[in-house]
Amino acid sequence: MSLTDEAIARIRGLIQSGELRPGSKLPPEQQLAADLGISRSPMREAVKALAVARVLDVRRGDGTYVTSLAPTVLLEGLGLAVELMHGNTLLELTEVRRLFEPVATGLAAARVTPGQLVEIKGHLDAMHDAARDVELLNKHDAAFHRAVVAATGNEALTTLIDGISQNTLRARVWRGMVDANAADRTLAEHEAIYAALADGDANLAEAAALVHVSTTERWLRRIHAAAAGDDDDPEALPPKYPPV
Repeated sequence: MSLTDEAIARIRGLIQSGELRPGSKLPPEQQLAADLGISRSPMREAVKALAVARVLDVRRGDGTYVTSLAPTVLLEGLGLAVELMHGNTLLELTEVRRLFEPVATGLAAARVTPGQLVEIKGHLDAMHDAARDVELLNKHDAAFHRAVVAATGNEALTTLIDGISQNTLRARVWRGMVDANAADRTLAEHEAIYAALADGDANLAEAAALVHVSTTERWLRRIHAAAAGDDDDPEALPPKYPPV
């Protein structure tokens, strides 16, 4: 373990033990380094690394603070990391979404409030209005799913799924452009999800979400197979892999 890694581990240990609590200010660099028995150079690098990870917040002229450590803060970089992934990793992310999102939708059905239902319905209505505009349709599609998962009240789950969905959004846009029936199917699948949420039927909501996510996954697998030359009918598929 390098000295920088050791410094990172020790600062994390202070946070995990509660000695440094969310929002608290770290001692001055020189004092912290002396307290931990580590020289200032690796301590400085450790602070930089933890700031990039959103664990610490370096405020010029003020000092260094522990962040709120909320999931939305610590997992904020997930979406950016996901955007850099390509090829097979897109399929892997879609599998992860299939594992998480249906369960989250079922949980939302048990917890959704009347006000949240109104918000979700608003996104669904906007999707209908934008049915001929693929880009706008997908914008409201993402907002619909974000509102559904937010209804679980689970901040960590909401942040994780939102980060994973960043990469699949452009794939759905591509799908809408190459498949004339994509908008109609997407709207029907979202209608089924909303109806189950409105009824408070967790099992039905989970099943409806699974159907919806699986539709996208099957389409992506067909595109991947065509790109790899493994499909028996490549003429029936788009000529290029989605630009994701």
